Amino acid sequence: MRVINVAVSGAAGRMGETVCRAVDGAGDMGLVGRADPDLGIALEDVLGDADVVVDFTVPDSALRNARHCLEAGVHCVMGTTGADFSELEGVGEANLFVAPNFAIGAVLLMQAAKLIAPHMPECEIVELHHDRKLDKPSGTALRTAELVREAGGNVHEPIHSVRLPGLVAHQETVFGGPGQTLSLRHDSLARESFMPGVLLAVRRVGELDHSPTVGLEKLL
Repeated sequence: MRVINVAVSGAAGRMGETVCRAVDGAGDMGLVGRADPDLGIALEDVLGDADVVVDFTVPDSALRNARHCLEAGVHCVMGTTGADFSELEGVGEANLFVAPNFAIGAVLLMQAAKLIAPHMPECEIVELHHDRKLDKPSGTALRTAELVREAGGNVHEPIHSVRLPGLVAHQETVFGGPGQTLSLRHDSLARESFMPGVLLAVRRVGELDHSPTVGLEKLL
């Protein structure tokens, strides 16, 4: 069995630490690098040994980090939202995969919202995250709104963002029609909820036929 060499960018953060543990526990992966300013290790220092980099950093560095990976011929699984990755199309020979949310339940919520939108188009989105999340609205909420609008729905603005200690990642998408409402809610209660999706993306990013590819639903 071929082992995928994985480096984690943002390895000292809470998501980064969880990714490192998940990669360590995967029989077909090896953790070969942990990049983070708090560790004194730059992304460039870990690219040489990696087949895939998983990035959970901050929006200001995400685009630059993805470019460094692609130019080095290293596939990138990007979990950092708040950047426009479309300008990286055609950069390098490696692939970039971007997911606003790696939780399978959140992806299913978005797909369900697409099905509902043509029939109950009026929609409100409320997203709730921990108080250290920098971007608002969340990438998941923005992606949900994009999918609902593409399906003919009308997402009311603004999207509501809540930032409080004690939360992890939560979203409620509410549709309203004459005499009825329909609510979809997903709750990530721990960061381990994202790991099956992250590991799936690590295994599949090298097979993509288009880069960047956005959305975990493309891999399900």
